[in-house]
Amino acid sequence: MKTNIALIGFMGTGKTAVGKVLAEKLNKEFVETDALIEQKTGKSIPEIFQQDGEVAFRELEIEVIKKVAQGQNLVIACGGGLVLNKINIDRLRQESIIVHLTASPQVILRRTSGDGEERPLLNVADRAAEIRELLRFRKPFYERAADIKINTSRLNIASVVEQVISRLKENESFN
Repeated sequence: MKTNIALIGFMGTGKTAVGKVLAEKLNKEFVETDALIEQKTGKSIPEIFQQDGEVAFRELEIEVIKKVAQGQNLVIACGGGLVLNKINIDRLRQESIIVHLTASPQVILRRTSGDGEERPLLNVADRAAEIRELLRFRKPFYERAADIKINTSRLNIASVVEQVISRLKENESFN
């Protein structure tokens, strides 16, 4: 039986906010891959992107997932681009039910609008166009990886958590 829940999805879909509440409700430990990368390097995600580049960041992500995926009773909030490397999904799938949180491009734009420098991939002139393009590119990766999909656009955190728990109960491979 799988004891972990991995939350995947684009930035601004609620992975961290939902993950914290979900972990508390299910009496599991919450971990966030981006925070683990920051702890490991002593740098913020924007600093890693700026100083070392996206490729270096993705390599750190693979290292962190290798460790985290072996854990038990975790709720894992995954970085938005983690699905781009199949090895990450293969590792997560061994012990985790993978939940894909989605939201409309407009909702994502609204939710990330105050984040400024914290979102290196959205540090562009036309954030709305960039969100649409990144979503279009990543959508097949998210869909291929997901065991469960929940649209968070019109839901509050508590409602998303309820839906995740309800859908997990329907999944025989989850403990």
